[in-house]
Amino acid sequence: MSADTLSVDTRLAPQPGTGSLRRFTRRRSTIAFLMTLPLLLVIVCLVAYPAAYGVYLSTLNRTMERSIGLGNFEILFDTDTFWNVVWQSCIFAITAVIAKALIGFWLAHMLHHIPTKGQRKWRGMLLVPWVIPPALSTLGWWWMYDPSYSSINYLISIVGAPPVPWLGEPIWARAAIIIVNVWVGAPFFMIMYLAALKSVPEQLYEAAAIDGATGFQRLRYVTVPMMANIISITVLFSLIVTFANYDIVRVLTNGGPRDLTHVFASYAFQVGILSGNIPRGAAVSLFMLPILAVCAFFVLRGVTRRNKEQM
Repeated sequence: MSADTLSVDTRLAPQPGTGSLRRFTRRRSTIAFLMTLPLLLVIVCLVAYPAAYGVYLSTLNRTMERSIGLGNFEILFDTDTFWNVVWQSCIFAITAVIAKALIGFWLAHMLHHIPTKGQRKWRGMLLVPWVIPPALSTLGWWWMYDPSYSSINYLISIVGAPPVPWLGEPIWARAAIIIVNVWVGAPFFMIMYLAALKSVPEQLYEAAAIDGATGFQRLRYVTVPMMANIISITVLFSLIVTFANYDIVRVLTNGGPRDLTHVFASYAFQVGILSGNIPRGAAVSLFMLPILAVCAFFVLRGVTRRNKEQM
C-alpha cells in the first residue's frame, strides 16, 4: 500500500470522539433539552432567582444589614391585621374562584349549543372583560361604585331601594372586589371549559340518551367526568392568580376601609413599599406559598389519580 493511499484512508477514517459526539447530538433527549434551554433560562431568571431572592430578603431586618432568621414571620404572626389579611385573602379567592367556575361552566354550555357562526360572535364579545387590562376596566367599575355618581345605585334607586355604600362599608367593599374579579376572570373559565366540551365524544351522549339518561344525568355522569382534569387545572391556575391579585384591590379600595379589604399582594405592597419595610413585605408575599402548595398538591394528585384510572 502506497503512502498516498494511507493518507487518504487516514483522512476518511472517523476521528476519535466524532461518532460519540454525533450520536449525542442526535439523541432525542439532547435535542429536547437544547430546544427548551432558552425557556429554562427565562424561568431561572424571571421566576427561580426572584423567588430565592425573596426568601433571602424575608430573613433580613428592616435596614437589610443583618439576618434575623424568622423574625419577620414572628412579628407578622403577632399582628391582628396580618391574620385579617389571611382570612380576607382566603374568602376572596375561594368565593371568586367558585363563582367564576360556575359562571364559566354555564356560559360554556350555552355557547356550546349555539351554531358555529353565531358562536364566534358571542365568544368574542364574552372574552372582552378578560382581554381588557384589569387596571383599566377596574377604573370603570370604580366609577360605577362611586358614592356620589354611582350608576349602579341609580339603577337601584329606580326600584325604590336605598343606595348601597359599595366602597364605604367592609362587607360591601369585599363584595365589590369579588364582583369585579369574577367579571374579569369568568371568560377565562368559559373558554377553557368550551374547549373541553368540544373534546367530549358525541357517542357518549348518544349512548347515554339511548339508556334513557336525563339532561342532568348526562351532565353528571358524562360531561363532568370528561372535563374533570380541565376543571381542576383551571381552578388551580385561577386560585394562584386570584391570591396574588393586586390591581383590582389597589384601584377600588386600596385596602380600605380600615385595612379590611387587603389581600396578600396589596398588603405586601403597603408593608414593603409604602412603609419601607421590604423584608417584611417579602415575608407577607411568601406566606402565600404554603397555602398554594397545599392546594396544588391535592389538585394535582387528583389529576394524576384520574389519569391512572383512565389508562
